[in-house]
Amino acid sequence: MNNWTEFIGYVGSFLTSITFIPQVYKSWKSKSVGDLSVWMILIVITSTIVWLVYGFGINSGPVISANTVVLTLSLVLFYFKLTFKKQ
Repeated sequence: MNNWTEFIGYVGSFLTSITFIPQVYKSWKSKSVGDLSVWMILIVITSTIVWLVYGFGINSGPVISANTVVLTLSLVLFYFKLTFKKQ
């Protein structure tokens, strides 16, 4: 893989990784996750675990980094879903 392709992979990885940041921030500030589907969160967690296994299998930095961040943010949302009281 050449450096240009790897660079594009990391740009995509970064953009994918930040998609959950606004939702995590909004949920944390409002202490409300009532509109978030627990099933959606669980599907995202499961899919990112699968992508991480794949990323490690092919030794792909962009796949590993993006899915590590998305998994972390998804787990935070799941924690919020379990702990914030319904309003």
